[in-house]
Amino acid sequence: MSKNGHSNAGFVSDHADTVQKPMGKTHSLELAEKGGSNNSSSSKNKAIVAKDPDYNPYQHRDVEHPTTNSETLFHLLKGSLGTGILAMPNAFRNSGYITGSIGTIVIGFICTYCIHQLVKAEFELCRRKKIPSMNYPAVAETALGEGPGFFRACAPYIGTVVNTFLLIYQLGTCCVYVVFVASNIKAIVDAVGDTNIDVRLCMIIILLPLILINWVRNLKYLAPFSTLANAITMVSFGIICYYIFREPVSTEGKDAFGKPENFPLFFGTVLFALEAIGVILPLENEMKTPQKFGGNCGVLNVSMVLIVFLYVGMGLFGYLNYGNAVLGSITLNMPEHELLSQCVKGMLAFAIYITHGLACYVAIDITWNDYVGKRLGPQRNKLLWEYAVRTILVLMTFLLAVAIPNLELFISLFGALCLSALGLAFPALIQICTHWYETKGLRKAWLLLSNFVLIIVGILGLVIGTYTSLKEIVLTFSE
Repeated sequence: MSKNGHSNAGFVSDHADTVQKPMGKTHSLELAEKGGSNNSSSSKNKAIVAKDPDYNPYQHRDVEHPTTNSETLFHLLKGSLGTGILAMPNAFRNSGYITGSIGTIVIGFICTYCIHQLVKAEFELCRRKKIPSMNYPAVAETALGEGPGFFRACAPYIGTVVNTFLLIYQLGTCCVYVVFVASNIKAIVDAVGDTNIDVRLCMIIILLPLILINWVRNLKYLAPFSTLANAITMVSFGIICYYIFREPVSTEGKDAFGKPENFPLFFGTVLFALEAIGVILPLENEMKTPQKFGGNCGVLNVSMVLIVFLYVGMGLFGYLNYGNAVLGSITLNMPEHELLSQCVKGMLAFAIYITHGLACYVAIDITWNDYVGKRLGPQRNKLLWEYAVRTILVLMTFLLAVAIPNLELFISLFGALCLSALGLAFPALIQICTHWYETKGLRKAWLLLSNFVLIIVGILGLVIGTYTSLKEIVLTFSE
């Protein structure tokens, strides 16, 4: 389903045996510290370089079930196609169809560039430390340890910062799931029973099964649900396209350029929809031929071109069809009393619902394995505590969704808050620190200029996008 949000779930389920935890100081980083200098000694040196400059991390990866290029491409597509794409018409309502089309392409290009930077930095750092692979927090911590003095001082904490953003993002995604499922159930019940029930009542009805789904501790048991959900989603998208194109679309009455004050909402929604930053390094690390991930015609570029094309298409034609009446999910704009329309809403609600446990897996894994579980020690009732943590995390997402059951604002908020940092600012910072002592002259000037621009864009997107979303949430809440 969704983004890392949308669907880290699909990837996690397919790699239940080999999924990499996006945790703090990981085994990869511990190996890195053994293979190189510590922070205190490295501060006296300009760079930490592997003793063997010919070391190739790709040749030392021992993956039990490596994925092919086509499988990785498919996982990337699954990781970016979910609730986010259904919100794209609403994003175009905030931007206008011309600004939205151009803006989505530009944001897609920037996201792709940042992902390339992150993957290249991981390779270089692995080469220096002579280890096969790292995950995102480990890359961030190692990179800052290789940078100038100020960043070396921050290195021990950056892994926790990255984990915090990942945790907030995954919990935010679960909030989006709850609101999406409840909103579509409400639409079906209202149409069938000619009523107007409160969406919060629908949330209460689905709460207990939601807790039980998240009590499943083994990902292998959840994998079949993800497969079923992916099949349902593909069929549903086909039906949605039928509804969009069954009548000629028109630009009449539609805004070509939206209001500037609404652009942060567009930015946050597109980031939430496009970015699957949480699955990038695990996917690349699991490939049979990881050198084919990058490159002009590599897996990443091909998948991102397809994803941006699909997102522009859904956003543009969805907005041109429904205009300013478009809602947070395009499914909510489909005809109320047609059986096929109700089937699509029910199918997508079911698909998102049964993969909630997979979407929440990363949040549970970070919270339990990196923090709560470590502090409990070898207690006999540790399993009971784990179930308590799982229940509390589900209740947190449920209560937040109940408090503000607004799908489009949730998507925009968590896109701006988390993915501006994870997808833009952090990769740029990692790139600067990784190559700080290796570049000189014009190359260093370009390194600093290009990445500082990305960092500024990320910070502005985080601050302005989060502020705008929170302001709209407060206004909605106070009505």
